[in-house]
Amino acid sequence: MTSRGKAYSGAQIHDGRRLVIGHSLLMSKDEGCRIVPDAQVPPAYERVTLQGGVITPGFVDLQVNGGGGVLFNDAPSVDGLRAIADAHQGLGTAAFLPTLITDRPTATRAAIDAVAAAVAERVPGIIGLHLEGPHLSVARKGAHDGALIRPMTDDDMALLIDATERLPNLMVTVAPESVTLDQMRRLSDAGVILSLGHTDADRATCHAAFDAGVRCVTHLFNAMSQLGSREPGLVGATLEREDVFAGLIADAVHVHPASIRIALAAKPRSDRVFLVTDAMAPAGSEIDRFVLSGREVFRKDGRLTLADGTLAGADLDMATALDVMVGQVGDSLERAVTRATATPTALLREKGGLGVIEASTQWVNYLPPTVPTGAATTRLSVA
Repeated sequence: MTSRGKAYSGAQIHDGRRLVIGHSLLMSKDEGCRIVPDAQVPPAYERVTLQGGVITPGFVDLQVNGGGGVLFNDAPSVDGLRAIADAHQGLGTAAFLPTLITDRPTATRAAIDAVAAAVAERVPGIIGLHLEGPHLSVARKGAHDGALIRPMTDDDMALLIDATERLPNLMVTVAPESVTLDQMRRLSDAGVILSLGHTDADRATCHAAFDAGVRCVTHLFNAMSQLGSREPGLVGATLEREDVFAGLIADAVHVHPASIRIALAAKPRSDRVFLVTDAMAPAGSEIDRFVLSGREVFRKDGRLTLADGTLAGADLDMATALDVMVGQVGDSLERAVTRATATPTALLREKGGLGVIEASTQWVNYLPPTVPTGAATTRLSVA
């Protein structure tokens, strides 16, 4: 009898929303993917027994600065995007937003053109663009080049609104110090996914931005006004809002696991917190240093830092973030996987069936027992 496909069993299965046991994943070139109880596996499927672990949808990462030794700012081209995509696919990421860090207007235009071309050429994994700057706050610039941070102009507005017509998804990190509420409303109405970040704004200002259409916060806790006794800042405002999503760099370097645990307990809807890698050029490579805006960044002991110790992105993959969330934060495996799959997908304008396992799913991960590092993540297939 000719096999109709493969039936993977012996592992827990997460479909992007919930975790099930005692089930098998059926994968067929003709019939796609579906999850059935072990006792209901059709006899025509070849059985593959896994030794524990968990099957998940491909990861979705909304903040990827580079990978494979390439930084997007240095290579805003289709070839550069291919190299970055290859590196992250090897780490289990099915789809991501290439992220341009604060740069000159020419770089922004080049990034938009490159992503539009990559999408047209169907470069695997490229689902849009994230512009992290340059319309931020110098007071909370982090590793961004303060000399390039500037207020948003009418020309910037026109460029971004035009980009929404060319790209499936456009995410832009902004700060109220450089972008007005009216500009935020117009961008949100045009379909831009707005996120607050790199800002020293107070609670009231942040709530006004959320009311103006900002839907997200970039790397919660990092490069923003903190929760204080008299002024809650952006951290406090984010934790108050049920409707606001928040990206989180869960590497136990950018944010202490206890702080993550407290935030999850405080936020009314913890399903609004999702994982990002904020990965830089070293992701999926062995390089130990690279250059960011003319400054050397060093890779050591799971950290990426400038010479003065300032964190400059993260040395992180999604499976390692899951390890931190489950093993150090105490998040359940079910919730943690959702934060790397269905939750970030919910922010996207064009979702394309990402973040879940359903009939049309093209990418499925297998993580061996104990939630491994990314190097151990493998992609399941029919072949």
